[in-house]
Amino acid sequence: MYRVRAGCVELLLVHPGGPFWTKKDAAAWSIPKGEVPAEEDELDAARREFSEETGIFPQGEFIPLGQIVQKGGKVVQAWAFEGDCDPVALKSNTFTMEWPPRSGKQQEFPEVDRAAFFTLEEARKRINPGQAALVDALERLIGRPKGQTD
Repeated sequence: MYRVRAGCVELLLVHPGGPFWTKKDAAAWSIPKGEVPAEEDELDAARREFSEETGIFPQGEFIPLGQIVQKGGKVVQAWAFEGDCDPVALKSNTFTMEWPPRSGKQQEFPEVDRAAFFTLEEARKRINPGQAALVDALERLIGRPKGQTD
């Protein structure tokens, strides 16, 4: 999701939840994304994952941003759409894991613990480096509104 505020493009990024990400910020944020089951259309999966991680069902014109391969080999196919929301009000699905390690205790964590809109320049600093090309693709496809300098 992106929006234009005061002539400036801002991109919504999410921060992964769970204990491994608590103190990480720079290069830790991501676009909302997830797994695509074989029987599901990729755009439908992208919409579903966005909804699961934010609580918002994405609507509007979807702009294909292309495909990237992250460092660990995960292939990410992405689309952008223009929209707006209050990032503080977002609701994420959860996952359960053993925490602390080897404790035998299961704890539930949000898949996404927070979200925020960032200018494209700031998004490049915050996003997982393997996804930075998606920020570049968005900028190429929608351009910069008049007066935006980042």
